[in-house]
Amino acid sequence: MPSSKPALRVTVENVNVPGYTTTVDRAKYDAVKKALLKALPRKAPGLTQAEMMKAVKPHLPQALFPGGARSEWWTKMIQLDLEAKGIVTRDSSAKPLRWTRVK
Repeated sequence: MPSSKPALRVTVENVNVPGYTTTVDRAKYDAVKKALLKALPRKAPGLTQAEMMKAVKPHLPQALFPGGARSEWWTKMIQLDLEAKGIVTRDSSAKPLRWTRVK
């Protein structure tokens, strides 16, 4: 019988390691994904990694990320996952690298 409870974990991918997956806390994943998609522009030039990390922090719930704790690790992990899923793209011709939303 299927469970009516939502899954507490979500599977993530890594664009740099095709085929590799791991699971992470769903509440933190959802919070950072929402913040990252809010912060990333749809058009070039996009955001550098440093700009992306800074832009995400104000949108994160303090209950999950008190004072922004571990937010940079989560932002990078979710950026790699969304890139693997084709939701985020990187402009590797730019130095430093820049990211934009696709969807």
